[in-house]
Amino acid sequence: MSKLILVVDDEASVREALRDILTDAGYRVECAASGGEGLEKIENLNPDTVLLDIRMPDIDGIKVLELVSRRGERTPIILITAYGSTETTIEAMKLGAFDYLMKPLKISVMLEVVKKAVEVKELIHRAKSGDMAPDIDSDAMIGLSPVMQSVYKTIGRVANTNATVLIRGESGTGKELAARAIHYNSVRKDKPFVKINCASIPENLLESELFGHEKGAFTGAVAAKPGRFELAHKGTLFLDEIGEMSMSTQTKLLRVLQEREFERVGGTETIKVDVRIVAATNKDLEESIASGEFREDLYYRLNVVEIMLPPLRERKADITALVGHIIKGCSVEHKKGIKGFSGDAMEILMNYDWPGNIRELKNVCERAVLMSTGPVLSVEDLPMSLKKKSRRFNWINDIPGNSLKEIVSEVEREIILKALEEHNWNRSAAAQALKMNRSSFYAKLKELGIMD
Repeated sequence: MSKLILVVDDEASVREALRDILTDAGYRVECAASGGEGLEKIENLNPDTVLLDIRMPDIDGIKVLELVSRRGERTPIILITAYGSTETTIEAMKLGAFDYLMKPLKISVMLEVVKKAVEVKELIHRAKSGDMAPDIDSDAMIGLSPVMQSVYKTIGRVANTNATVLIRGESGTGKELAARAIHYNSVRKDKPFVKINCASIPENLLESELFGHEKGAFTGAVAAKPGRFELAHKGTLFLDEIGEMSMSTQTKLLRVLQEREFERVGGTETIKVDVRIVAATNKDLEESIASGEFREDLYYRLNVVEIMLPPLRERKADITALVGHIIKGCSVEHKKGIKGFSGDAMEILMNYDWPGNIRELKNVCERAVLMSTGPVLSVEDLPMSLKKKSRRFNWINDIPGNSLKEIVSEVEREIILKALEEHNWNRSAAAQALKMNRSSFYAKLKELGIMD
């Protein structure tokens, strides 16, 4: 079925002209004569793209864009106006507009922008659909800021190839989600998507997890076991936190990437596999190469195509949409009729730098929903760490409103976040700096909602 474009403009002549042009280009077209009607049709029809006039008598286009963003909608919206200004353009892009076109429209330019917007909506839709696996967390794929549009387009170009992909970005930016989007938009989508976190498995077990082992290969190997490479045959293997892999395991991985074959631990049979590799890291691999901790030849094997996921502080235009989506889900889950954050609370969310990225934002939103006593979330529902960043914080005055457990958790959270920031979000290094063993540190990160 052809894609649906919604045209929202109060001038009948403009609506009819755009309907004819878009219909001739192969799209289905619906029209709305006002901002209010446009909002209703966006919700009911879920169009693939919206062409939205800014100057309208009832609700202007900027307000429509703002309301759509608050609801967590992921429909690309292209604003159209004859009255452009720098301020309006900045406001539109801050609110997540896909693009901004001036009248009189150049038909070829408009059709090209519509085509790109439709492609982005298709990728977002497929990432959210059931085909993307039941446990996928789609929060990171919400938002149409320019940096995220670039990510979507790169995924779209590379997905249906066999190219090895290296996904880079800070913890909590959605690297696994991007890997899944690549897999489930490829010809391998009906085959396995297998993941392994190279940092969470002890070094002496990682080789066995990757390549499998034969019975009796080591103490405890009571039966033969296939590794992740075998399990991912014909599909995709996602190697998360590849920068934490030891040099010896890197060497074995390089051989598999070069020859597409390996032996199980304790075995002699050579096993051939057809696996697409997607790797991810939050480390500076160039720095690791310089320090002798990462093989340069493996780096070039992995980095055929690079996707850089932006931290949340660099895509703040998406925060409104992200918050709307997260609040909606949490409100349903916890059976609360939450409408959103107050203006003051939202200002704090927008001004915070989110070192824990989307994971941290989700934790803050869920906590606020749980703590709320009314339909609108206020500054009082936000954690102490955020309020401290936004104003001079008086510990003496604020302690009585919190239990001792809450205060201790906030202090722990502050210390751990500081350690993570100082060590470029390398969890192993942060754990070592705090003199905690890795498993206890990971458990504390999960307990405090800093990471899943």
